[in-house]
Amino acid sequence: MKSYIALLAVSLVAVVSCKKETETPKVIYENEKNTAEVNYQKIDSTEIKIADLPIKFSGTNYLLHPIGNVRVYNTGSSRSGSSKINNQVSYKISNYSTPEITGFITNVMFQHKDSLDLKPLTENRMEILSINYLDELALKTNKQFLVYTLVDVDTNKDGRYDDNDIKTLYISKINGTKFTKLTPDLHELLDWQVIDEKLYFRSIEDINKNGEFDSKDAVHYSSINLLSEDWKPEPYNPLK
Repeated sequence: MKSYIALLAVSLVAVVSCKKETETPKVIYENEKNTAEVNYQKIDSTEIKIADLPIKFSGTNYLLHPIGNVRVYNTGSSRSGSSKINNQVSYKISNYSTPEITGFITNVMFQHKDSLDLKPLTENRMEILSINYLDELALKTNKQFLVYTLVDVDTNKDGRYDDNDIKTLYISKINGTKFTKLTPDLHELLDWQVIDEKLYFRSIEDINKNGEFDSKDAVHYSSINLLSEDWKPEPYNPLK
């Protein structure tokens, strides 16, 4: 029995070790100074894109057309030594529950409800995870803004834009113009919220440059005045 327990313990250590070896950090630094170069890639025009049906937030004049890729899932099963792979195709790009859009969105086309013209949010490659319409602010101030949580750089250099990369915070007007990044480059967004006319957010900086975000890194606190023209993040320290 003792031999079995010892063997099991060794096996568990081996499994944990293998798992640690295969984990990919969120940031991969390529030079001796441990600084990752931020390169924003342009959208690949050869990729086949599809669009969801348009979404219109209540009280606004603009339609949002979420753009994304057809996703193919492989499901496999084996019977009597043989295997069968079934491909399941999803044409769903986003999910809408006011005032938020979530999904696997690579871009958004904006269209005024009385026009046929469509304009893209960005020309850079991105993976937009959520879009929030600041509806309460709009009711109070008549200012209509969208806040985005997204991935704008393949920080772990695995060729994909997904949750394994650094998440960032952006804002734009309701028509997609003035698309502005709020979090500093290579800062991971933790969370954000709006109180009155200010947007507060927290981000974490990989100060020890180990490619991961942990308790040894620095948390930064920032806010912007949503009614300001420049949307310049201002740092603050609630721990003083």
